[in-house]
Amino acid sequence: MNELSYWNGELIADHVSSISVFDVGFVQGVTVPEQMRSFGGKLFRLDEHLQRLHRSLQIVGIDDLDMETLKTDAEVIASHNHSMLQSGDDLGLTLIVTPGFCAPAAQDDDPGPTIGMYTTPLPFHRWAGKYSTGETLVVSSIRQVPGNCWPAELKCRSRMHYFLADREAHRRKPGARALLLDQDGFVAEASTASVIVYREGEGFVAPPPEKVLPSVSVSVLQSLAGQMGISFVRRDMSIDDVRSADEVFLSSTSPCVLPVVAVDDQPIGGGIPGEIFRQTIDFWSSLVGLDIVAQATAFAVR
Repeated sequence: MNELSYWNGELIADHVSSISVFDVGFVQGVTVPEQMRSFGGKLFRLDEHLQRLHRSLQIVGIDDLDMETLKTDAEVIASHNHSMLQSGDDLGLTLIVTPGFCAPAAQDDDPGPTIGMYTTPLPFHRWAGKYSTGETLVVSSIRQVPGNCWPAELKCRSRMHYFLADREAHRRKPGARALLLDQDGFVAEASTASVIVYREGEGFVAPPPEKVLPSVSVSVLQSLAGQMGISFVRRDMSIDDVRSADEVFLSSTSPCVLPVVAVDDQPIGGGIPGEIFRQTIDFWSSLVGLDIVAQATAFAVR
């Protein structure tokens, strides 16, 4: 039985899927993606991811896709491919949309946007150990893309700034990830992850929603904060707010939430994952019906 992928309305065997070198997504990097993960084989917060995708597509002028069909096909692919994994394992699903062929290659019968979906087993080895050791961040000289280049709410594959920022971080501190500031010097995000701090007396603090990509994971964290009896605030954060925080977290789709233990070699809190992190990952595990840390540890080596 072959794994399935989806390309332009067809479910096909994964090993024959491809994208043209003349596609705008390849030629100019104009690609709107969504990255999801499953828990127990079910795609987590699929509706929210598709809502964000729909908004991003509107921004780039693609607004006639059948989102219900995409939802159904995503569920079919995830269910089919998950059935080939070991019991207890999970997968990530990537959905990409491009405007289609680049103008010089377009024909009179141009088929329109390119739409693709594919899955991979979750690469737990990349973050399983971070739940106990924590992440280290380095404040990069590379800044977040300003809003007059493209809106903060647009999720796109143009991530050269992440790549360059992480290269700089690795040179300065092997194994570290980049922390990016915005054009005004406020905390924006880490490479491919949202930044949230915890300050006793204030609660969780995240950047203002209009300045960063709408994060499905942060919306989950905000909901969990209510269950934990912890306030959740959105405001501008300086780098000093991060360095002086009691705890700092990175939140993204696959790991869910990871603790940050140092920024620019300065320990956060006690320099080890804190109690609020442990509470948060426990609440998240209860939400999805499995032990997130135990699963990552079990499948870090397949």
